[in-house]
Amino acid sequence: MSFELTILGSNSALPTSNRYPTAQVLEVPGRCFLIDCGEGTQIQLRRNKINFSKIQHIFISHLHGDHYYGLIGLISTMNLMGIKSDLHIYSHSELKNLIQPQLNFIRGEMTVNPIFHPLNLKKPQTILETKKVEVISFPVKHSMPTCGFLFREKPKQANIRKELIKVYDIPVADIKQIKKGADFVTADGQTIPNEHLTIQPPKPKSYAFCTDTAFHPPLAEIIRDVDLLYHEATFMEKLRDLAEKTLHSTTKQAAEMAKLSNAGKLLIGHFSARFKNTKLFEEEAREVFENTEAVVEGNKYII
Repeated sequence: MSFELTILGSNSALPTSNRYPTAQVLEVPGRCFLIDCGEGTQIQLRRNKINFSKIQHIFISHLHGDHYYGLIGLISTMNLMGIKSDLHIYSHSELKNLIQPQLNFIRGEMTVNPIFHPLNLKKPQTILETKKVEVISFPVKHSMPTCGFLFREKPKQANIRKELIKVYDIPVADIKQIKKGADFVTADGQTIPNEHLTIQPPKPKSYAFCTDTAFHPPLAEIIRDVDLLYHEATFMEKLRDLAEKTLHSTTKQAAEMAKLSNAGKLLIGHFSARFKNTKLFEEEAREVFENTEAVVEGNKYII
């Protein structure tokens, strides 16, 4: 099972000629998750050949416009395309009140059915669970209530070593428990350790999305050992005072969070429009956390 992340928007509140506001798509087998929906998201979906009908779950981190102003346009287009499905939207409870008047003016009968799920803005919460994946929201530290999201593959059961079934004459009824972690006791009372009987599955894959937020060390425990971490780095280090004033992060603070959480790889984005060369962000963050990449629209990252 693989996770595939596509960057649709990498800028902060002010878009530029080549950087859109925040939006990402995370694809896992059988699911397509849209994370934030800044202005221009539907254009970027088309450019990246992502099928609109595959999007049935949208996660909105907070109600600053650069993270949701593209939502009404996306819903309108999906409706014009005749897409008939529920559209689950996870967000601050006020989002429904903000866009419902616009939904009321969409011409014709609505084929898309938006279903709003309010986030818990004070503590981590499992907001979606499928057979293969769970999604957890968690509060971050920003100038308004904001949540990050952790997408985590569910652990798979171990595989039993088939050749040992005959060796120890293991009954079919015991195989299920062995796969769950149990030892096996033979007919003559010998205990065979589970680690001898099984092949452990690969480590579950995970992706964490942290924007917008000031540097907030408690997040490290929530996203501990994540494979891929996206953490905002709105400002370079020389503007740390401005980052602290606006409750955003700098390049080195994002990198420090990657270190604290033992992340496998760090992606940085949500760049301030005042900076033209985002490679400078990458170079600065790598002074603290080597495996860092400044995201670029259209880039894909596979876990």
